[in-house]
Amino acid sequence: NDPWAVFDSNASGGFSNNWAAQPEGTETGKTSSNAWPSGGQGHPQAYQGPGAEDDEWDEEWDDVKSSGGYAESEAGEGGAINRGGAHGSSMKIALNKFPGFSKSGPELYLLSKLPAKGTKLSVYTGEVGPVWAYPDYQLDCVVADPKKGSKMYGLKSYTEYQVIPTTTNKPVIHRYKHFDWLYERLLEKFGSAIPIPSLPDKQVTGRFEEEFIKMRMERLQGWMSRMCRHPVVSSSEVFQLFLSYKDEKDWKMGKRKAEKDETVGVMVFSTIEPEGLPDLDLTEVEQKCEQFNRFTKAMDDGVKDLLTVGNEHWKRCTGPLPKEYQRIGKAFQNLSSVFTSSGYEGEAALTDALTAAGKTYEDIAQMVAEQPKKDLHFLMETNNEYKGLLGCFPDTIGVHKAAIEKVKEADKLVATSKITPSEKTAMSKRASTMSYALQAEMNHFHSNRIY
Repeated sequence: NDPWAVFDSNASGGFSNNWAAQPEGTETGKTSSNAWPSGGQGHPQAYQGPGAEDDEWDEEWDDVKSSGGYAESEAGEGGAINRGGAHGSSMKIALNKFPGFSKSGPELYLLSKLPAKGTKLSVYTGEVGPVWAYPDYQLDCVVADPKKGSKMYGLKSYTEYQVIPTTTNKPVIHRYKHFDWLYERLLEKFGSAIPIPSLPDKQVTGRFEEEFIKMRMERLQGWMSRMCRHPVVSSSEVFQLFLSYKDEKDWKMGKRKAEKDETVGVMVFSTIEPEGLPDLDLTEVEQKCEQFNRFTKAMDDGVKDLLTVGNEHWKRCTGPLPKEYQRIGKAFQNLSSVFTSSGYEGEAALTDALTAAGKTYEDIAQMVAEQPKKDLHFLMETNNEYKGLLGCFPDTIGVHKAAIEKVKEADKLVATSKITPSEKTAMSKRASTMSYALQAEMNHFHSNRIY
């Protein structure tokens, strides 16, 4: 039997381990459409908000939706998405004099007056090209010790986990909704520049079953480890709060501060500073963008193909293949029994050999059925994680494509006195900064992919 079959039939949009069932969808399986053509709506993996059955979400968190948290929104021109939420609309910028310019697309960064410099995200020249500034100490954490908790006299139940960062080695307690809050903050803050993969799906029915809890903890661990390895995400204030808040008061204060952050969406590029790197011309910016788009699309196709083939192999190993070996083993042993009934002296040497061969085939059947859990499981989990991550690239790259299109319009806007020549120069310079951020992110992605 397929050990993950119990999770495959979840009809409530929750946990699913059926990798090949939605080969063209995202990790969450919330859409079956291909995420790659630009101009789609929203983030392919964006959390859809708590449903009617979500009993882990309570009144304490009702203000999340009014805090400018990321939600699916209509795409702007050129595939740019609205990642700024309420914060984007709060920026005091008069852009309506520019035809076709929205308040949520890349032009918010390309033409706005930049906020005062806060935390700087540096990009340097490394051996492989532009790279993020990496910390001296590699952060990591352990997600462990899942426990069932309850509130309201047992009416509400949930699972809580210990998260232990290597920086303090002191555990902090988090529920799934806390991980989800972190995901929304990271997506809102960095999603225009850094692909933020979604969390493993939340399952409502049967979510306290031991196998499900174990698997979700493994996937939360994988998600946290990936975030820890990212130099920008791991050093961010909101991520550090999640890993090392001191007490409930510290957590709530940090939470409110993170939700009021205005350097979100495309404005995150205003914090990026290429150190000693020359400005790129628009042709080179566009070439790099297309190069990364082609690679991530091709890798996405390859990963999905491997998941499809791997899932088919899993089903064969846990279904018809071991049954065939069992049938062969049974046939050998049946023949041995027939020969034994002859009563002929000297029969034992042959019948013992036939019986041994039959039992060996039965052992092989068991080995074949158990093997996927020992090796294929980890291959599939890793590729499933990459499938989710690659599903984020179309929107992130879409922001860059939209910015390139806006810069291409600059000459026309100057000619019609919509913008000044100095504003056109600033747009080109900022598009170059965006390109360096994309190159640094792709070099980080390749490094993690290989090492």
